Amino acid sequence: MMQQLSGLATQRGASVTNIVLIIMMLGIAVKLLVAIVPAQIGDYQLTKLLSAELKVANDNNETAKQFVERVNKQLSINADYDTKAEDVFTFTNKKTGQLAIHKEYAVTNTFFSNVDIVNRFEGDIDMATAE
Repeated sequence: MMQQLSGLATQRGASVTNIVLIIMMLGIAVKLLVAIVPAQIGDYQLTKLLSAELKVANDNNETAKQFVERVNKQLSINADYDTKAEDVFTFTNKKTGQLAIHKEYAVTNTFFSNVDIVNRFEGDIDMATAE
């Protein structure tokens, strides 16, 4: 009897409950990454695109309307048909050759059934940033 108790007292390792909890936590972490990382990468690519197009527009003294047309054309070339320039940014300066924009939009991804993760992106892009 005494030998059995000392055997239980020295038992090591994770219980089934601990293993199940660890698997659940890993599953939630992976699900979060799948919902967040693509939106972050998409925002990075969009910011690069907007900066590059803004620099070209300002260098060529294009109007705000020409800039919007150029961005929409580039988005369709990139097969990003859901995104429209007008929905993603507003102008903070419409002066030809000094165009500046404020990017603000949200990306929603389903987490579990009726629970969503909303990624909000915001930032200013002007001539200094676009250089």
